[in-house]
Amino acid sequence: MKSFDVAIAGGGLIGGAIALELAQAGLRVGVFDRAEPGREASWASAGILSPAPENPGVIPMVPLGKASVSLYPDFVANVEEISGQRVGFRPKGTIEALFSADAVRDLSTIIALHHGLGLKAEPLRHEDARELEPALNPDLEAAALRPDEASVDNRLLTKAVLAAAQRSGAEIFAQSSVLGIWREGGPCAGLRLRDEKVAAKWTVVAAGAFSSQIEGVQSYAPVRPAKGQILALRSDGLKIDRVLWSDKVYLVPRDDGRIVAGATVEYVGYEKGVTAGGVETILAAAIELAPTLANARIDETWAGLRPDSPDHLPILGPTDIDGLLMATGHFRSGVLLTPITARLVREWITLQRVSMDWERFSPMRFVAERQSKTA
Repeated sequence: MKSFDVAIAGGGLIGGAIALELAQAGLRVGVFDRAEPGREASWASAGILSPAPENPGVIPMVPLGKASVSLYPDFVANVEEISGQRVGFRPKGTIEALFSADAVRDLSTIIALHHGLGLKAEPLRHEDARELEPALNPDLEAAALRPDEASVDNRLLTKAVLAAAQRSGAEIFAQSSVLGIWREGGPCAGLRLRDEKVAAKWTVVAAGAFSSQIEGVQSYAPVRPAKGQILALRSDGLKIDRVLWSDKVYLVPRDDGRIVAGATVEYVGYEKGVTAGGVETILAAAIELAPTLANARIDETWAGLRPDSPDHLPILGPTDIDGLLMATGHFRSGVLLTPITARLVREWITLQRVSMDWERFSPMRFVAERQSKTA
């Protein structure tokens, strides 16, 4: 029987980053992935690092996002040093473009909201926005610069994180489906795989959209897959430095010259097909934001499954089963929240305390809600 200090279900970016943190802290760590590690949501993301809330419902996540963005430079440096691989980190900010007739009023609201949440945002004149990013549509009505935001090549980052975790002593097992948690009496004793059990003092579920399929976990991590279609474009001579954002689409430049455009949000189960309608929607919005993309080549199309929780907030922290932690439900912010998630899980396991309040994201909120409905 395999035995570890910590067994992690899920070998994506978050599972890998947790493994790296714990291995560097001197713990024996095993990571178990149902397929090829790093090939689910971590591979499919766009890699935007923005703590700005997309809607009022996710405002409680802003402090977590701010903390994670602040950790990113050191996180990247650590991963690149250990793995020997570059990860395409681009701390160049975001420009948000507005096209509506009420753009000036909307801009004032955006700036006020960001400042109220302690986020930097600066109004840009039309000509200043296009001087910074000439690819922007000349018809934009207003724009905001969010200077502290960044992006990363999530595929490169995931590959490097997994390599760094292994070089630090973590063991990663591909094609190792986790069927359930393993309990002997009260505490969690580890994981149940298809043909064996894995013993561990601590068990962490970081299996993304597949977390709810693990027996014994559903009540703590009732996640469902939110499909996102996305594509990559190439255009000779087109230069975009920053993330470009509108209310319909985002454009994320890569160091290799590609422009990633996305993404849809669809609740269609575990289906990951790319559709004509999805591609059309993304392309129309991308060309509206940066018209010269009409001449770009479509380099690649794909779709991924984000892990969405009922309240669209992450699911982080211990459960009422001793030794069992959740690190899932990150929805559209998995890459953003990777460093802070890994740090908090490592702090809890090694110190039994954390450096910031994560109670709002506790998996026990779903248990309490279910109990209140049946009372």
